[in-house]
Amino acid sequence: MPAGPAVAPDVTGEELDKAVVRELSTLRAEAAESAAKHLVMVARLLDEEPDLAYAHAEAARKHGPRVAVIREAFGIAAYRCEKYAEALAELRAARRISGDQEHWPMMADCERALGRPEKALQMAAAPEVAKLSKAGKVEMRIVAAGARSDLGQLEAAVVTLQSPELTDPRPSDWSARLKFAYAAALEAVGREDEARVWYGRAAAADPDGLTDAAERLAELDGIVFLPDEEGAEFAAEVGDAEVGDAEPVVVDVEVELEVVGEAPVGQPEPEPEPLAATPEPEPEPEPVAVVEEPPAPAQVEVEEPPAADAEFSQIALFFSDDGGGSRWEGV
Repeated sequence: MPAGPAVAPDVTGEELDKAVVRELSTLRAEAAESAAKHLVMVARLLDEEPDLAYAHAEAARKHGPRVAVIREAFGIAAYRCEKYAEALAELRAARRISGDQEHWPMMADCERALGRPEKALQMAAAPEVAKLSKAGKVEMRIVAAGARSDLGQLEAAVVTLQSPELTDPRPSDWSARLKFAYAAALEAVGREDEARVWYGRAAAADPDGLTDAAERLAELDGIVFLPDEEGAEFAAEVGDAEVGDAEPVVVDVEVELEVVGEAPVGQPEPEPEPLAATPEPEPEPEPVAVVEEPPAPAQVEVEEPPAADAEFSQIALFFSDDGGGSRWEGV
């Protein structure tokens, strides 16, 4: 059996959560150890090098194609690599094996990416949503709003995102994504002043820059960021054009001189006539500068989003305050 991509020498496989290790215990010892190491590499590389994470997940799958956690890891890696059909198939298989609904929103988003927003909305209204954690329900709401936008239902997308979680002051892993999605929905319907406020809130909730909130806020303010390469080229051009290095410019100018004839010898030169006294001009009065005070800046009133209306959001009835998380966190 192919060994797959190289595993980092410090990886032992014991870094995995105990629940994952228990699932792998159904495999032969050698296969379980190799699959565990590849799963650790998937967790390490998923954000920075998703293609390599995908290769490790594929290697783990060859060791345990009937293990739910392996199929789940392969599906997530495929999703990060934008292999949406493959991701959907793997996540469905993991769900059939384990019965876990944790990745229901990701499956719905795969339907969106495959051009089936209606299917994503059907999944958003399914009973499986009630079994999701609070984070999963927020993700499902974001996916549902995206599906509404795909169908051209822009106002409905705004209403779908209006929920108690949107104005929850407590920081959460999903806070920045939810606020960013709401700002983008507001911008799509032309409510740019409100969108700017929510982009600012999303940026404040996103110190790691996982969303594009700061960039979108700058664009709305008219600030344009040049890529580093273009900025370097521009600086190089400016540096080459310094004043001290400029070549002097020579201009040929022809000047016509009027030749004045000399007076005849022996004859005195005529005395010049006295010039008439020129009256001094009267000084003009200095203009008085009129300074107009600038108008006071307009105050932008931002309405806080009302509670979600079930008429516009098919998933409003499935939201609750229960906790929850992913077994991939902290690997």
